[in-house]
Formats: sequence, structure tokens, C-alpha cells
Amino acid sequence: MNTKIFKFNAFLAIYGLLKIPLLVFIGPKVVSMTDKKFVIKIPLGYRTKNHLNSMYFGALGVGAELSIAAPAVQVIAESKQKIDFIFKDFTAQYGKRADGDVHFICDEVAAVTSLIEEAKKNPERLERKMKGYAIVPSKSEEPVMTYELTLSVKNRSLKS
Repeated sequence: MNTKIFKFNAFLAIYGLLKIPLLVFIGPKVVSMTDKKFVIKIPLGYRTKNHLNSMYFGALGVGAELSIAAPAVQVIAESKQKIDFIFKDFTAQYGKRADGDVHFICDEVAAVTSLIEEAKKNPERLERKMKGYAIVPSKSEEPVMTYELTLSVKNRSLKS
């Protein structure tokens, strides 16, 4: 396993334990992280499965959010500035049942990086819509879900 991925998964586990226990409960893992694409996997199991044996809506939401939040966290950590982020809205379209381990894919990492870079110099709140999709690779490469979240960032290091 890539050292960078191992370290980020360890960070997710520790941060989840201290700040967001739901992350520890559902067990997301980084599968791939590059300058262009971030892939998060959430396993389908008794913690994430609904009564129809597909992934519960809440777990799908966590995966979607995390696929965009993870690259933001990485870039913010590298910036050494106090940049806060939150998601302003969430839209999703579901095409198929998520009846296996789900991979949440954000291939707009460059846009996330660009927004954080802009926030490093700007004290105002900045927002940008980010898109992603989810697949069940054991079944098909066809998306089971597409989503769009508005990432909102503010640099607390700068005075407005």
C-alpha cells in the first residue's frame, strides 16, 4: 500500500475517533489519491446496509461528502493556514442500487485545490460546486449515484 494512502487512512481513523465517530463506525478507506482523482471506499456491511441489502442513504451521503472533503483536508494541511470548510448544499441522483462495496470518486481534485489556493489569499468566504459519482466496482463501472456539493471555504488566518 502507498505510504501516503496509509497515512491518510490513519488520519481518517484518528480524526473520526476524536471528532466524527460516524466515520469510525462505517469505516471509509482511501483507495486512491492523486492530483486529479480521489477515491473513497465504504464497505457494504451490517453497519451500512438497509433493509433491502443495499447501502443506506446516510452512508452514501457520508461517502459523497468525504470524497470531496478528503482532498480539501489534504490541501489545507499542506497550506499551514487556518482554512475552515463546510458543505453548503447536497444534490444526488441515484441510478441503481448500491449492493456492494461502494467507491466514491471525485475527479475534480484540481478544482478543490484551486479553491483552497484562492482562499489562501482571500479573507472572504469562497464557494464552488463540486461533482462526483459512486460505483460498485464488483458489479459494474456504471455509476450508481452522481452527486454535487457546494464546498464553502474561509481563511480564518486572514482578517476581512
